Amino acid sequence: MAESYDVIVLGSGPGGYVAAIRASQLGLKTAIVERELLGGICLNWGCIPTKALLRSAEIFHYMQHAKDYGLAAEKITADLDAVVKRSRGVAKQLNQGVTHLMKKNKIAVHMGTGKLTGKGKLTVTGADGKATELTAKNIIVATGARARDLPFAKADGKRVWTYRHAMTPSEMPSKLLVIGSGAIGIEFASFYNDMGSEVTVVEMLDRIVPVEDADISAHLEKALKKQGMTILTKAGVDKLEVGANGVKAAIKDKDGKVTTSEFSHVIVAIGIVPNTEDLGLEALGVKTERGHIVTDGACKTNVDGLYAIGDVTQPPWLAHKASHEGVIAVEAIAGKHPHAMDPRNIPGCTYCHPQIASVGLTEAKAKEAGYEVKVGNFPFIGNGKAIALGEPEGFVKTVFDAKTGELLGAHMIGAEVTELIQGYTIGKTLETTEAELMETVFPHPTISETMHEAVLAAYGRVLHI
Repeated sequence: MAESYDVIVLGSGPGGYVAAIRASQLGLKTAIVERELLGGICLNWGCIPTKALLRSAEIFHYMQHAKDYGLAAEKITADLDAVVKRSRGVAKQLNQGVTHLMKKNKIAVHMGTGKLTGKGKLTVTGADGKATELTAKNIIVATGARARDLPFAKADGKRVWTYRHAMTPSEMPSKLLVIGSGAIGIEFASFYNDMGSEVTVVEMLDRIVPVEDADISAHLEKALKKQGMTILTKAGVDKLEVGANGVKAAIKDKDGKVTTSEFSHVIVAIGIVPNTEDLGLEALGVKTERGHIVTDGACKTNVDGLYAIGDVTQPPWLAHKASHEGVIAVEAIAGKHPHAMDPRNIPGCTYCHPQIASVGLTEAKAKEAGYEVKVGNFPFIGNGKAIALGEPEGFVKTVFDAKTGELLGAHMIGAEVTELIQGYTIGKTLETTEAELMETVFPHPTISETMHEAVLAAYGRVLHI
């Protein structure tokens, strides 16, 4: 006889496990299905362990520049195995934390591969081949996504890597090619560059981190080149020849010229593929676009009782977006009438060196949308805390509606901006205007003062430049 629940969540990533917890809080009998590790890709193979790697690289970078702070540190070396071991330990700790949260919230955990077998029906097949039948009034699909392969050179884990291989390298790349300059590509480029690899980044579009504001892209490219990276934009990889000791890459530049270069390793970071295969979606008639499940503002699919959240749905493909969608879906199921997700209020963060963070519209997108804009810009060099930290490179940019004062977007590059961006995110959620931001008292000395100054700058009232 099938086990029956109010809600079944398929996938335990940051969207899935948060949805399960919220369902339990609302008194719904809840089960979660996971085929690999509780916490999903983000916790085990994505957001968290990569930040652990990047932290090690950041400290290594500072140790090499100890003299800039009046300190002495000699014969500084990096132990790649130890760095990776620390990263995996962080992931394991958080995986155990999610396991504890499932028990605390009395959520039934079914380990195995789940498949929809009918409306409100799901079969879980365990590693031993045993099948368990589950039923529920509502099912939430949170199966996430995986790295997209190059069609002519699939990742082998030896010379051609995805992000997953790059997190547990068997050796340090001597000369690394990174294909794609989105968040994943740039973060690994930054990590391996700081750790001593010779890094080349290839991007098909006309600038790196192309979803960011153009001024941010330009500043980041300049900073990475200064750190020793080679950045090739409007370029593509035509061919990869993988050998026992390296990879030959045929790279076509913006002028159409093809150059063959040799690398020890390649990281492919050209996007994601949603995990929608073999879920039983077709049989139920679930609507998809380019493989991603189509949902409404309450995360409902076109099939009654079936919801979808996270990377398996529409962009942006971010962990915090998935978590918030999990709450929206469950509260909709419980009849709470939650507000729909506004993608303009979802912040994006990239943990390269320097960090970048943004929320809302870029200046170009705001103008394309028909807004008359006021734009403010304030550099870190005008901030006392940034100078004291030895981090004077970077800036904050704000974009306002000139007619109403609405904050349309904010864009930042520099030290710890991934922590600062939430100030603007709260402001946007509260539908703030420039007046409230100007009247807010920012503590001194902090880097956050650059946020205040960037607002003042948009209205001709900047104080410290």
